[in-house]
Amino acid sequence: MIEAVIFDIDGTLVDTVDFHAQSWERTFQHFGHQIPYEQIRAQIGKGSDKLMPVFFSVEELNKSDDDQSPTKGERMRDYRRELYKHEYHPRIKAFPQVRELFLRIKADGKRLALASSATKDDLATYIQLLNVKELVDAATTTTEVESSKPEPDVFLVTLDKLGGIAPDRVIVVGDTPYDAEAASKANLRTIGVLSGGFSAENLRQAGCIAIYQNIADLLARYDSSPLK
Repeated sequence: MIEAVIFDIDGTLVDTVDFHAQSWERTFQHFGHQIPYEQIRAQIGKGSDKLMPVFFSVEELNKSDDDQSPTKGERMRDYRRELYKHEYHPRIKAFPQVRELFLRIKADGKRLALASSATKDDLATYIQLLNVKELVDAATTTTEVESSKPEPDVFLVTLDKLGGIAPDRVIVVGDTPYDAEAASKANLRTIGVLSGGFSAENLRQAGCIAIYQNIADLLARYDSSPLK
């Protein structure tokens, strides 16, 4: 019996994957690097600690003017966060039927959590946009963990916040292979949704046990889904 459901947010509950990719592309350009958009987009779902090393060496990311100055990696991370917050937050839209699905899950007596590579500021924006504050039992962001997805830290912290429910009684819902990989490392099963732009094949290969078009599709087929 499922006792709790943990949701990723970006690309799963809110339509933000392209915004994240665009903000990273613009950030890299600002720092003098031309990296193809599609290559960046394929990495969305990871936190900055995992995304930037795909494109830059550790030595380059750790460069700084002196011991007291931020590293290049820290400057790119902070620049991207501010750019995303100020230019993209106002354009974010929730995917349809999120609140309705959350209400259905709560009506079944299950606990509900969010586990995201987002920052705390992003999380607050998303929860307000989704209108689900009173339905969420726990939430964890990338700022609370040592390593972001595809490492399992965010899910392990969330499980702890949920009161130590056994992993086999918890389902994760996410849109990227990195969600499924991270969940698997925490002994959690994952439902995939295609709303973030990753293919069904990518999600299956990463370990998703079921795949739906989006949250509305998952709600429509709730009774036959692994959530039930």
